[in-house]
Amino acid sequence: MTRHYFGTDGIRGKIGQRPMTPDFILKLGWAAGKVLVNNNHPLVLIGKDTRISGYMLESALQAGLEAAGVHVRLLGPMPTPAVSYLTRAFRASAGIVISASHNPFDDNGVKFFSSDGMKLPDEVEEAIEAYLERDFVCVESADLGRAVRIDDAAGRYIEFCKRALPAEQSLAGLRLVVDCANGATYHIAPHVFEELGAEVVTIANKPNGLNINEECGATHLDGLQAAVSKYRADIGIALDGDGDRLMMVDHKGNTINGDQILAIITHARAKEEALAKGVVGTLMSNLGLEQAIQRLGLPFYRAKVGDRYVLEMMLQNQCILGGESSGHVIVRDMMPTGDGIISALQVLSAVVQSGKTLAELSEVMQQYPQTLVNVRVKQPLDLKHTLIQSAVADVESTLGLRGRVLLRASGTEPLIRVMVEGQDSYETEQLAQQIASAVKAAA
Repeated sequence: MTRHYFGTDGIRGKIGQRPMTPDFILKLGWAAGKVLVNNNHPLVLIGKDTRISGYMLESALQAGLEAAGVHVRLLGPMPTPAVSYLTRAFRASAGIVISASHNPFDDNGVKFFSSDGMKLPDEVEEAIEAYLERDFVCVESADLGRAVRIDDAAGRYIEFCKRALPAEQSLAGLRLVVDCANGATYHIAPHVFEELGAEVVTIANKPNGLNINEECGATHLDGLQAAVSKYRADIGIALDGDGDRLMMVDHKGNTINGDQILAIITHARAKEEALAKGVVGTLMSNLGLEQAIQRLGLPFYRAKVGDRYVLEMMLQNQCILGGESSGHVIVRDMMPTGDGIISALQVLSAVVQSGKTLAELSEVMQQYPQTLVNVRVKQPLDLKHTLIQSAVADVESTLGLRGRVLLRASGTEPLIRVMVEGQDSYETEQLAQQIASAVKAAA
């Protein structure tokens, strides 16, 4: 079955346009309730980020679930990984997050976690879509679900996060700047780091429903870099709107991306037996990460782009570490999904344990020049088009063994992503633009 609504990260779109309309989300809640719940105590948790549309979608989802006979626990603004954790903690049948992650405020989305806190497999998403084609049938009044708001959800998750730092370690003496992206971590992340002893300067922590990810967070590091310099901080921490993504800044103002974060965590934990199975990256992971992992004598695997595919390969190969250069890092022995706060604490633990700066720790891998060009398209494009394939062949011939090319369609936006990696940044930029021009001509 072909999925019409689910992408690589749930269902996402522009508010007011199908599928992000109240009537569709109402039926989605009902369909999910019918598919996900098959016991006598049906319970589903709902969390959301700080978008103004989250209230509307939350109400629609709640109504749909209740119409299917499902009880609902409302978590309020809550990071995506927190919903994963709380779904397991409450022994719920499923968890739902209303978020469009790093997208602008006028986008939103719905993604699901199964009872084990992991994203739904393809076949379950297909089953939900099949129910969307059926007639909406409400259960009898006596069987309707009920909703209860969980007032202490943030506190529960804060305490869980703090356990990611070994009990014998403290962040005392570290000055951190934490950028909450005006998103779901605004009332959580600063408390975690402060309660572990750090001096914390918080920015982008005043959400108003419209400013999530706006010139802040993991996709816009200028403000964080300026704040690190202004406050003479040791480290800058940037989360995205739903808190499952992390980027960092060292005391010199240099960006530390997901590949470098993964390399630092791997080196810090390299002697652990659990790491022997290797580390998972993606097709977009920097060649320098692969080499850094292999120097430790560990296998390195490349999954398709998307944290769900990273996790699938991690489970397949029994790996506990994996991630993407965009900042989705999965520390599977702590959390079965990407978690920006947990990942940051793993890096901070390495800083404390080693006595080195973040800049020094990042030297464990060489960052190869990698140019990424996003080409916006109006409709799906066949990447086997003659113009595109000819341009790719020319670039690969030019690079030879000195680099690589990756071309793929985004799973969340109408974009074709062109990536060229090589030894010279000017050359990779020119070659990436060469392929991008061919994509535009073929579109």
